[in-house]
Amino acid sequence: MSKHKTILAVIADESGEVFEHPELLLAGMNGMTIRQPDADELIPLPEGSRLFTIPGTPPIGFDRYDGKQVTVNSLPDSWGGGAAQAVSAFTNPAFTRTLLPAADYQQKHVDLTLWSYTAVGWCVEEERFYVAAVRVDRNQQWEPKHFDDRILEPLVRKRVAAQPDNRLIKQLSRCALDYHCFAAKNLFFGRWEAPLPSSPACNAHCLGCISLQDEPTSCQSSQDRLDFVPTVEELCEVAVPHLKTAENAIVSFGQGCEGDPILQTDRIAEAVKEMRRQTSRGTINFNSNASIPDAIDKLAEAGIDSIRISLNSVQERFYNAYYRPVKYCFDDVLESARRAKQHGLFTMFNYLVFPGITDREDEIEALLKLVDSLGIDLIQMRNLSIDPQLYWKAMGAEGPGVGMKKMLDRVKKEIPRIQYGYFNRTSENFYPQGYETDWPLPAIL
Repeated sequence: MSKHKTILAVIADESGEVFEHPELLLAGMNGMTIRQPDADELIPLPEGSRLFTIPGTPPIGFDRYDGKQVTVNSLPDSWGGGAAQAVSAFTNPAFTRTLLPAADYQQKHVDLTLWSYTAVGWCVEEERFYVAAVRVDRNQQWEPKHFDDRILEPLVRKRVAAQPDNRLIKQLSRCALDYHCFAAKNLFFGRWEAPLPSSPACNAHCLGCISLQDEPTSCQSSQDRLDFVPTVEELCEVAVPHLKTAENAIVSFGQGCEGDPILQTDRIAEAVKEMRRQTSRGTINFNSNASIPDAIDKLAEAGIDSIRISLNSVQERFYNAYYRPVKYCFDDVLESARRAKQHGLFTMFNYLVFPGITDREDEIEALLKLVDSLGIDLIQMRNLSIDPQLYWKAMGAEGPGVGMKKMLDRVKKEIPRIQYGYFNRTSENFYPQGYETDWPLPAIL
């Protein structure tokens, strides 16, 4: 590797124990193209990140002496023999992956669970793991060290007992304790961004939906979906105290445990008006697929401050292949973004990124055009959690992209005002000082 670092491939045995391979260098994948990482595509593994195996999937690396690609199907006898498994990292929020783990995905027999699979290796000189990622957000409030369940659980029990008839509180207690949703935990800690799930229904059938998978060939969803529509009173009982008292207070509609809140626009608009009648403090955010442009007008009039529009691609063919929209089209999403800016909302893309799709030349060109014409303020570069092979086949793409770091550098160079991030922001921090030149970010702040 350049800059005098040797990054070895890591592999796992059948029990999940991880080894660095002394004869193989780290390989990553851009789409389904295997290559060595560039130096600026790797950072030390952030504290709190996790490693896990990719079951039944042999790892791939490069011979450190002759550079040839090598697939490791089994461990050497001196290591105990047995099948070898690829290793992946799941990085902390705030970091966008640059490469997928290099593995022989043709050999796996099941769809992988909904995680963001990221290439990881071992740095010989520093004796620590390196991961294929870059930092895109300075916010450190979402690091795992801030979410101690030993402190959290009594707070949850106390809040549920104090509001026993509020179904939303009960839902969020489950999100906090069972699903380990950091936003739900924030509610009970009384700080930062808290969630307001509102819609059991959705008008898209996303390939990687984390709350509902109804196709037998799909991987299992990671949580159960909300099964009721909260009343205005229930929403306000959750939101208003948080807006009034929490540090860096944000409440957000549109969560992983629901469908899409845009289908409950009238209820949400009524609730937002009531929230704003009771307090002007804090930020009200709306996360959505933004599929109904007229809804954006109602929500803006009601008093939301920002909107985060989810999409996996700014090209209609890739968008449709993932979202599989029902009774709306890609142009509706773009029209919603236009209206959001017309109403003065801080407008973000929740860009579900994937190396080999997001960094394609045609995708970059389309992104530059849209960001400029729509006036998008911030792109949340969020890792798409999905089986890499499943997604690649669904997209029907071919060939590699230019590289995620190169993509980020180019977009920022051509549109300096665009901001990168991973999280929603308070209104006071929509346009922080120096945001036009705040790139690249150091991996460790």
